Amino acid sequence: MYLSFYGLREAPFRPTPDPKFLYQSARHADALAQLVYGVRERKGFILLTGEIGTGKTTLLRALFDQLDETTPVAYVPNTTVGIDGVLEYAFLEWGLPSAKAMSHAQRLSALNRFLIERHRAGVTPVLVIDEAQNLSISTLEAVRLLSNFETTKQKLMQILLVGQPELRAKVLAPELRQLKQRIALRCHLRPLSPEETRLYIDHRLRVAGARDMPFSEPAIGKIARYSGGTPRLINTVCDHALLAAFAENKRRIDVDDVEGAIAYFEDGEAPAWKRARAALVPQTAVWAGRAGVSVLVVLLIAVLAFAANAMGWLGAGH
Repeated sequence: MYLSFYGLREAPFRPTPDPKFLYQSARHADALAQLVYGVRERKGFILLTGEIGTGKTTLLRALFDQLDETTPVAYVPNTTVGIDGVLEYAFLEWGLPSAKAMSHAQRLSALNRFLIERHRAGVTPVLVIDEAQNLSISTLEAVRLLSNFETTKQKLMQILLVGQPELRAKVLAPELRQLKQRIALRCHLRPLSPEETRLYIDHRLRVAGARDMPFSEPAIGKIARYSGGTPRLINTVCDHALLAAFAENKRRIDVDDVEGAIAYFEDGEAPAWKRARAALVPQTAVWAGRAGVSVLVVLLIAVLAFAANAMGWLGAGH
């Protein structure tokens, strides 16, 4: 809606994990480098954690873009399933026959054959389990056993466990001490600093085609304080603020626009520009009502006049 008004080619703050918009803070850049290195060097288990909305999924998409096109990637987004559900996801993503009718042993045997074939072709499949903090201890241990597929020199499969900070605590459980020992790389994403928040907003706007920064420095400061540096919240507030300013025909977004966007996001309270318009509705209704009454009065007078003339004409006829 506001794209052409601000000279944008596309929406800069959409919520989808588009790697093109990835802002590589020092921590994000380091995490991406570790992920790429771990997968290419076949390090086995890699742990990626971060608070909600810190950009884990976007980082994964950037990783996928850097992998060879022949690398089979199985992405498991639903972690309410057990190990058999994880394997079913992997089979479907890797183009293997459905594992639903197989026993657990048959699934493992079919997976082993697939991994050996890929290894002979010089390819290492990647299994990514998102929201892994929801996996039970028994399922995580079963996932750990999948890493036993290996040669004397190399792992046959890379496994990425991705989740919220609770995942880091979960792998410290005594029952998972073997899994803990097999995690080769650990990456943790933290919220952006206030300065990184400013650079993040600027980066996304420029990728979307903006030539100028529409947000004032005080507005950016307000966004940084409210969001705490969480990219997902930054996106939401910036998008609402752009829309609010556009509705008022403002090319410069100030603190009031940001505060209105935050209020709308928090409790559904309409931004100032919407409240101003809403305030006009009752007055407009009064004007419309008065106009309606006036029209009715005029019509009634006309009808009465017509009736009186008609009666006078009839009397004259008698």
